[in-house]
Amino acid sequence: MTELLRQAIAQIEKLPSAQQDAIAARFLAELQDAQELSQPRLPGLLSGKLEDAFFEPLPEEELQQWE
Repeated sequence: MTELLRQAIAQIEKLPSAQQDAIAARFLAELQDAQELSQPRLPGLLSGKLEDAFFEPLPEEELQQWE
């Protein structure tokens, strides 16, 4: 365990139990999200076709709207 992690745990242990539970729940949710993101993407889950226009660059004015 790294020193930074030990320090974080020491700080969390000083908190009231309810706050510790909230932190643990959020931490577990973040871990679950990270695990789902690490799953390989499988091609072919959706059916349909993309038109060639999908791969064309966006016009400059539309690109500016995204910035």
